[in-house]
Amino acid sequence: MGNLFAGPHIWIVLAIVILLFGATRLPALAKSLGQSTKIFKNEIKSDKDDTTAESRSADTTSAAETKASDKK
Repeated sequence: MGNLFAGPHIWIVLAIVILLFGATRLPALAKSLGQSTKIFKNEIKSDKDDTTAESRSADTTSAAETKASDKK
């Protein structure tokens, strides 16, 4: 399995892909794949930002609760 994409194997795989999708549809397929990857990366980044913002707000809330309980 280590040499699956080495030597003539890659040419065979490319020939099968061209036969299945046709040479005219390959650029559109590549563009669609690129756009999907970009959207996926943006969603992952957005999710990380949301998680960071939630942890910051939780830290701020707990700090405010601690200050309020200290004043009592």
